[in-house]
Amino acid sequence: MPVDLDVSILALLWGSGTAHVLLSQCLRSSVFLQGTFPPFLAEVLLRMHSVGICGSDVHYWQHGRIGDFVVKAPMVLGHEASGTVVKVGSGVTHLKPGDRVAIEPGVPREMDEFCKTGRYNLSPTIFFCATPPDDGNLCRYYKHSASYCYKLPDNVTFEEGALIEPLSVGIHACKRAEVTLGSKVFVSGSGPIGLVNVIVAKMMGAAAVVVTDLSASRLQKAKEVGADFTIQVKNETPQEVASKVESVLGCMPEITVECTGVQACIQAGIYATRSGGTLVLVGLGPEMVTVPIVNAAVREVDIRGIFRYCNTWPVAIALLASKRINVKPLVTHRFPLEKALEAFETTKRGEGVKVMLKCDPTDQSP
Repeated sequence: MPVDLDVSILALLWGSGTAHVLLSQCLRSSVFLQGTFPPFLAEVLLRMHSVGICGSDVHYWQHGRIGDFVVKAPMVLGHEASGTVVKVGSGVTHLKPGDRVAIEPGVPREMDEFCKTGRYNLSPTIFFCATPPDDGNLCRYYKHSASYCYKLPDNVTFEEGALIEPLSVGIHACKRAEVTLGSKVFVSGSGPIGLVNVIVAKMMGAAAVVVTDLSASRLQKAKEVGADFTIQVKNETPQEVASKVESVLGCMPEITVECTGVQACIQAGIYATRSGGTLVLVGLGPEMVTVPIVNAAVREVDIRGIFRYCNTWPVAIALLASKRINVKPLVTHRFPLEKALEAFETTKRGEGVKVMLKCDPTDQSP
């Protein structure tokens, strides 16, 4: 039977060619609130606590699509999340009511060839929170696959649990880049994803990390989380940016992690990367860009993409619990769920780094 739950839900409405945000009070809603029904065999019902706002959330809100993912019906946003288990399905044995968990938003729907090889993030049928047509978890209660809910140790906060999602992007990118002891790394872009790549690269043994960005305040945050050098880009050409990177490092970096998706930044990444090195494309921009591909080819610069992440939550939790990394400085703004629109406007304006929404009215703590 449905349970009576007074909930606030952020839904993305697509109509008349314009994206709108609707913040409404709902009761007994089985459309937006997955948690109004008891969890199935392998699911858990969660009382949501902290949900971070991602750039993709803002993009769906403003534009109604990202690439081939098009919003065609009302959609709940949110995929950087943590909460508390309220109920468990009869087949769930590793979680119990009261457990605090971090939520991995991508859940495979079938055991296809990608899942069999451990790269389930590439499965074309994967469920993913807040990616059309799948609803996200920016709500009071939410139901999710128990296998993709990870128990948080007592010394890891809800907000740290929510930040595992962007942190996972950094872990996956740095693993794809093969960052190792002594690596010289160039991170292009000092937004939240650039910052987690700085944190992870340093943790994995990078000897020096240089970060570029347009914003002086974001570059200061990069220094705070571990960047060795920063470069504020103004009107330089991609070649000039590459030259500055080499100058501050004393050599060309073996690894470049491009986190903006901007054509000029991708170009700078290719020019900057040492021959035989690796450029990882993390940021997503236009579908078609012009890049100096011959320059990369003749110098054997490997260009690798990443799509979200896989098998990263246990690693991230272990790093957070051991205090080997610190993501707490990334959270600069907090809003109760009732002020979700204000929170989204703050993110849209580019203020701070990570905006966190607090979904539990009885517990607004980090």
